[in-house]
Amino acid sequence: MSQPAVVRARRAVAAVFTVHGAVTGTFATRIPWIKDHLHLSSGQLGLALVAPAVGASLAMPLAGRIVHALGQRAAVRLLLTLWCASLALPALAPDLPVFALSLFLYGACAGMADVAMNAQGVEVEQRYGRSIMSGLHGMWSVGGLLASGIGVLAAWRGLDARIHLGLMAALLTGLGLVACRGLLDLHPEPEEVAPPRFTLPPRSALAIGLVGFCAVFAEGASGDWSGVYLRGTAHSSAAVAAASYSAFAATMALSRLCGDMAVRRLGAVLTVRLGGVVALAGGLLIVFARTPWPAVVGFGLLGIGIAVVVPLCFAAAGTSGDNPSRAIAGVATVTYTSGLVAPATVGTVAQATSLPVSFGLVTLLTLGLVAGAGVLAPGKPPERVDHG
Repeated sequence: MSQPAVVRARRAVAAVFTVHGAVTGTFATRIPWIKDHLHLSSGQLGLALVAPAVGASLAMPLAGRIVHALGQRAAVRLLLTLWCASLALPALAPDLPVFALSLFLYGACAGMADVAMNAQGVEVEQRYGRSIMSGLHGMWSVGGLLASGIGVLAAWRGLDARIHLGLMAALLTGLGLVACRGLLDLHPEPEEVAPPRFTLPPRSALAIGLVGFCAVFAEGASGDWSGVYLRGTAHSSAAVAAASYSAFAATMALSRLCGDMAVRRLGAVLTVRLGGVVALAGGLLIVFARTPWPAVVGFGLLGIGIAVVVPLCFAAAGTSGDNPSRAIAGVATVTYTSGLVAPATVGTVAQATSLPVSFGLVTLLTLGLVAGAGVLAPGKPPERVDHG
């Protein structure tokens, strides 16, 4: 394959990641509007917001079969289109049950598109000859930040979320279709057996997924509880509490964009081990902080420490077995299940003890990055057929 084609594919898959992140960032900004529109209590909203993670976890194993049947380019194009289109659904829901169902479908589309685009990213990385997965996930974060900025502006102007999400769904669908044109058109070997519709993660993916589980647990706990921690434990103002998540998200995005450079110089294993040490330091700072700014710095360090873990888990999964899509789906299922259980676990532990104890558990899990980093050593990639 020519180098220009590989460079074009790298740009295309980066654009796909950006669009995927933009869908998430758009929806996040309009959750308050939907809560008020449907007159939901905090408990009802929290219950509904579990639905995307459930949908994603159940649907991810299907992605490998879709990729096998259609080829990577067509699969990414189909699943990304469904994911973008699903953005319009939640704001149209007339009541809580329909809202939860729309979120289930939203999460299912998100999970399948996530698996397919990561499989394409792994293939492009192998042909590119150097690490790019961290940067791709950095572009996902950039997409989320840009779209959330648009969402904040829309909310400030009082734009109806049904109009906002509908327009963004159409725009992002169009951008996604354009981006997919440059993807590699890869198909399985003729003798390769299609993966089952539903299956447990392969053994090779389980250990990799557990490392990702530790990172995503810290991410989910920080995303949902950092502001509460700042207000209740560190006694901050509302503005500083909001800054805690901004520090976490910004440092994680920047670290992902710079992460490929670290991987090229240090290797995946050492990069994750060092990241685990940084995350451990951040977690300890959070646990012992009783004033705002040490806690904000702690969340920032936590973001830096876990930033490259999930991209490197996907990269390792892509070379861990005979079927990269199935391995990536398995890693994604294990990893993102963490996002389902983390917020509830932190809340349950905090209710029984305190938030510092909850984040002590988060800090303990960062040791899993240090101990388990060895499973992320790259293996030999399987052969794929290129039809374009």
